[in-house]
Amino acid sequence: MSLGRTDTSTIGRWWWTVDRWTIAATLALVAIGVLLTMAASPAVADRIGADSFHFIRRQFIFLVPAVLVMMAVSLLSPKQVRRVGVLGYCAAIILLIAVLLFAPEIKGSTRWLTIAGITVQPSELAKPCFAIAAAWMFAEGRLNPSFPGQWIACFLYLLVAGLLLKQPDVGQTLVISAIFGAQFFLAGLPMIFVVAGGGAAVLAGIGAYFFFGHVQSRVDRFLDPSGDGAYQVTTALNAFKSGGLFGRGPGEGRVKLVLPDAHTDFIMAVAGEEYGVILCLFVLALFAFIVLRGFSRLMKDDNLFVVLACSGLLVQFGLQAIINMASTLRLMPTKGMTLPFISYGGSSMLALALSMGMVLALTRKRYGHEELDP
Repeated sequence: MSLGRTDTSTIGRWWWTVDRWTIAATLALVAIGVLLTMAASPAVADRIGADSFHFIRRQFIFLVPAVLVMMAVSLLSPKQVRRVGVLGYCAAIILLIAVLLFAPEIKGSTRWLTIAGITVQPSELAKPCFAIAAAWMFAEGRLNPSFPGQWIACFLYLLVAGLLLKQPDVGQTLVISAIFGAQFFLAGLPMIFVVAGGGAAVLAGIGAYFFFGHVQSRVDRFLDPSGDGAYQVTTALNAFKSGGLFGRGPGEGRVKLVLPDAHTDFIMAVAGEEYGVILCLFVLALFAFIVLRGFSRLMKDDNLFVVLACSGLLVQFGLQAIINMASTLRLMPTKGMTLPFISYGGSSMLALALSMGMVLALTRKRYGHEELDP
């Protein structure tokens, strides 16, 4: 099928206005994720007594819908993206409350909810939808000084952050806080409040260390890598050393046989051992390209809602990748956070597809009064 520039169909307009380079980079991450999941997950499945293809099969169940969600959402207008984000935020709040009421406690926290036999993590949905809802409030507040947009955005943030801390999930709260801080800054936060916010963030980090046992444990392991609790990070670093520049070869890695989270939090260790630093740098370049490409397209946009919403989504995407890779390399305390589009995880895959679909929709070229048309 050939799509000419004069094609006025929905698909035709989408093809000539969407950022195809970002789509290509995202699909490259998905392909690498499939490759690494097939490499890392069979050994993990064997250790827990499951079928060798258990995690691979489940990942593919979510992979196809995730790609379809990303493409479908990228067809939307900014107004439609806003509607989806607000409805998604409301749904995420309901699910986060349901998690606290009905979800079982796993490893000292309540984060997963089983719906129709499928386990979901509502905090994953909350991140992109909060970015959209908060951006709308900030934009409305700037355009209409009598509208308390900033105060409503603050309320939305405190509501979702409070529910996340109740689980507790300090890592996701950190990401939500980064989204909120970036959007508030771009919306015109006075410099005095920027300094105050930085101080509050430091105090919040200190408070998390003393009030949340799992945070204290991870920080202590980070500060004392020789302790018994640093097994996974030490093993991951040894895998990178073993892989060297070009890796030991596909299927020749050994870290997946002993690392409990080789298919999720530490999947980059598998990549480093089997495919070497070359693949790791390529993955890093893809993440950097997507984030920088998104911001470069925003530089040409004068729609405040689009700028704030897309900035929040890109901050979430980039920060999540940084946290995962930095914790694997022992550059920061470990945090159970997936590597976007690469780590195993159905809820994360679908939420990231929704987020990237929103980025593609918001960064499409728009003409005339098309910005907020349905």
